[in-house]
Order: sequence, then C-alpha cells, then structure tokens
Amino acid sequence: MSEDVDQPNIDISQAAAEQIAAVIKNHENPVSGLKIQIQGRTEGKFQHLLSMVEEGAEPGSDQSVEIQVEGSNDGITVFYPARDSFYLNDLVIDWETAEDGTPSIIFKNPNPLWQNTEESTIYELFEEHLNPQLAQHGGVISLLSVQDNKAYVEFGGGCVGCGMLGVTLKQGVETAVKEFVPEIEEIIDVTDHQSGENPYYKPSKK
Repeated sequence: MSEDVDQPNIDISQAAAEQIAAVIKNHENPVSGLKIQIQGRTEGKFQHLLSMVEEGAEPGSDQSVEIQVEGSNDGITVFYPARDSFYLNDLVIDWETAEDGTPSIIFKNPNPLWQNTEESTIYELFEEHLNPQLAQHGGVISLLSVQDNKAYVEFGGGCVGCGMLGVTLKQGVETAVKEFVPEIEEIIDVTDHQSGENPYYKPSKK
C-alpha cells in the first residue's frame, strides 16, 4: 500500500509564483493559499489540479506545507490530500511557454505513476473493464491512490451527481475491486458531486 511521506517537498519557481501571486491579487475574495492534488493519470502522465483556497474555506481534512519561493521573502501555503503525499514529493510547479507560444503553469513530477501492484492492478481493472462500461453512459472512474487498504477513486462525466452512483459503487466497482485485489477493504469516492468541477475552494455558506 502507499508509503507515508510526512511532508512532501514541493517547489514553486519564481516565475510560477509571480503568475500565481497576480491571480490571487486579482481574485474577488481573500485567498489563504493553494491546493494541489493528483486528479488522475492519462497517457502515462499525472494530471495535477491546482486550485485557490479562499479564507475560511481551508480544507480541514487536508495537510499543508509552507513553501518559500526563491527570490522572495513571502511564502505560499499549499494544501494537499494526505493520500497524495508520496506522489507530490519533489514536485516542481513551474511556468513555461509551450511550443504553440501559450504560457502556462506546468508540473514536473518525478514520481512513478503507481507505487505497488495493488494500485496498478486496480488501474488496469478500471481501464480495461469498468471504464468501457461506464463510457456507454458517458461516465468514467479514476483511481487516485491506495492507502491503508482503502482505494480512493473519483468519478467523472455522466457519473457526477448520478442518483444511481451508490449502487454502481457498491455493487459494481467495489465488488470488482475486491475480487481482483482482496486486500482492499473499502472504496472511498472523493468526487465533488455537487458541481463536478472545483476551480477554487470557497467558504461554505452559513
């Protein structure tokens, strides 16, 4: 199962920090930091999700690290899910211009896509068996990580907000996963089913 990394080493280049600082400065509400997480894996590469976290909306279940930026006295608070700590270690967040001339944030991640056979087996199960079935209904499922005998997954497409997802998760996904990897005790769905997308984290309305 996934190894524990007490606190991942994450670097933000000066160029990326300047761009992020400009976005935060122009944001309509005060921002307390950023959230970085592994959203999935496609074509042998990690999919990273970088979001702004507004003041009062700090994700309580996440961990955080204070990152010092080269050439600046200011630090940036970065929140991250504990399950992603191994996969975020030694990540570099940079700012570069693509071949087509478009500047953008890029992620340089040296980590392997999966740590162990349990994760790779579940990933292959999803890609070869479950996703072709879910695709018929416009849905998709991604494995994020395995930690403490629990598989963390995220649904996309037509599965987001679906009223039958509980049945799909328990009767379909969980049964199939436990058949292929008996060590798995539980499937944890971390999908944001209210919106489907989460460009930044806002304080909850009271």
